[in-house]
Order: sequence, then structure tokens, then C-alpha cells
Amino acid sequence: MSKQEPIVRFEEKTKQDETILDKKNHENKVQSAVVPSENVQQLHYRIDTENCLSHTWAKPLFKVIGSNYHNGERFFNQQRRPEGRSRWDLMKWLGTRKSYTWNVDSAKEAAEFYATKRTLPQNRPDADDNDWQVWFVSHATVLVQIGPYNFLTDPVWADYVSPKQGRGPKRVIPSGIALEQLPEIHAVLLSHNHYDHMDLASLRWLHNKFGMPIYTGLGNGSYLPKAFHVIEMDWWQSALFKNLKIIYTPAQHGSGRGLRDQNIALWGGFSIISEHGHFFFAGDTGYSPHFKEIQKRLGTPRIALLPIGAYEPRALMQYMHMNPQDAFQAHLDLQAKRSLAIHYRTFQLTDEARDQPEQDLQKAMKHSSKMVNPFYCIREGRKLVV
Repeated sequence: MSKQEPIVRFEEKTKQDETILDKKNHENKVQSAVVPSENVQQLHYRIDTENCLSHTWAKPLFKVIGSNYHNGERFFNQQRRPEGRSRWDLMKWLGTRKSYTWNVDSAKEAAEFYATKRTLPQNRPDADDNDWQVWFVSHATVLVQIGPYNFLTDPVWADYVSPKQGRGPKRVIPSGIALEQLPEIHAVLLSHNHYDHMDLASLRWLHNKFGMPIYTGLGNGSYLPKAFHVIEMDWWQSALFKNLKIIYTPAQHGSGRGLRDQNIALWGGFSIISEHGHFFFAGDTGYSPHFKEIQKRLGTPRIALLPIGAYEPRALMQYMHMNPQDAFQAHLDLQAKRSLAIHYRTFQLTDEARDQPEQDLQKAMKHSSKMVNPFYCIREGRKLVV
């Protein structure tokens, strides 16, 4: 792989990148607002989880016609799950695991976060189509600015990723951008219906403010209010948005919000194709050949958003979630010019330590060729110009 730009690792990258971005913004005369600390109490960096307990026992009914990835009852992955691990093994782990081992001082982290001055994303109606920025909000939520258009991936501002406030995995750090600080959102890219990706409270807030379309996989609209503008897609199906093409891409994962709806709705990722490049969001996924297929069909991503967390115990999680080594291999398979790590730091979903994904990714990169393209980890509320 040819050298595109130097590798810059983790926190040392953040400082260097901010200098680069500030210089570029100055040259382009782009003014970014600074977070006023006195307004923190009036802003929503986190919101209550919406009660949707009905999802835990419901089984949506809808017809699936013409999909190559549906067996008449449920969707399935392109690669079969390996033999040897049963649903009972997963349930046993869920019943015995230690759910709160991160030992995070959330109050301290929040105080430090609020005390830090940060630039904010702005509406950019006159931005050139080749002007791309991505802002890491938290977990799998990223604000993607492609020219004048603003997209959100899997928007989750909820305190708990579960069907009820006070239950399930709890947010340990505020979102990097408050809901009120968002620019106009033109569309949401919703990968699938797991609670840490489909957050009804956040989607409702965004709908009430922006009324934007929500692109997602087949069947996911069944979980959303009928007032929402939902566009459901099969793998490799595309839709036009202005001068951009949005494509729903395969992932190796699953879906379900309860006991009776496993794999009833489709899961996946997204590509946005423009004349200036390919943006890729992997959604939630295990490693499989689909990354090479995406590169072959759609070309090299200008930037790829790749999940690096929720991977221990490995024997149970390998099929559904990439570890950092897998994510790095996906980065290579895609031949991505740069990748951004997502799906870590915010909610403890599995057994690895909070900082382990970054450390393991750093190890994978350390043992790779120095000519490889960069794979960034940045903090909540920071941005990359791509």
C-alpha cells in the first residue's frame, strides 16, 4: 500500500491534528464557535432513555420480498456462524459476568470534559463538496460533514442503552457534542436496532428538531414511530441524496431488541459515494470477507469508521464483534486512506478494560509496516478534516 500520510497515534495525534485543523480553518476563514462553559447546564450532552419495554417481547411482522439474505423468517449473515458456541453459552455469560469493572469516575470525567474549551461544528451551506469533516461524538455516533450536508451515524445520547432508564449499560462520559450544538442534520444513517445503536429518545429529539430522513436496514422501521421518515434498504441497495449515493452495505452481526425478534430486521453499514470520494461506516460487525467486497465494488474509502470495542470474551464475541486486530485488518482490506475508531469508551458492553481497545490497536499498528495508512483514535467532541 502506498504511503498516503504519516501514522499519528492516539493522544499525540490529537494535539498535532488540532494544530493542522486550526491552520486550515484559518486559511479557509472558517470560524468555529467555542463551547461556553456557563451554558453546560442548559445543554443536553446526555438524555434519559425512552421506555420501550414493549420491544422486549414484541415480534414485528412484515413481508420481505426479493432479498437474497432472508430465509422466509429471518435474515442471515453471508458467513455461517462457527459450530461450538450455543445461545446457552451467551446467556450463561450474561448471567454471571461482572458488568461494572471499568471503575470510571464519571463525575470527574464529566467535570474535566465540561471545563475543556472545544470548537463546535457549524452549518456550512456554502462548503465545497470536497470539504469533508468527521466529529467523534461517542460510541458509534459520528457527525459526518460532506460539503454542505450533515449526517449522523447511529445517534445515541441516552444515559442507558436498554429498554428503560436505570437499566443496562450506563454511559460513563458525556457525548462530545450536545444535541443543541449540532448543525442542521440532513440525514441519519442507522445501522441496526440494538439498543446501543437505535436510541428512540435521541431519534425522537432529532426528528422533532430536523425532520430528517432515517436510512436503515429492512424491517427496522417497525420499531420506530410512524411519524418518522424511514427509508429501509437491503444490502447493496442504494438511494440518492442530493448529489450523493447512499448504499447499505453488508456486516457480520445480528439484530434484535427482545426475546422473540432475533434477526427479524436487517443489520449493516453504509457507504456514501460522491465524485470526491467514498465515506464508509461499518456499523457493528465481526470480521469477514465483506470488507474486501466493499472495496472491490465501491472503491477505497477516503475515511472508514471501524468498531474496535466489545470483543471479550473472544470465543463468544468473535463472530459478532471485531477486536482491534480484526479492525486493523479490515482497515487494510478496505485500503482505507484513513480510519477512525468507534464503538468503545462510552458503554461497558463486554469484559475488556476500557482502555484496552486503544492499547490493542496500537500494538497491531506497531507491528505493521510504517507505510500503512493511519488509523486514528480521538476523544469525544474532536474532529478530523479528511
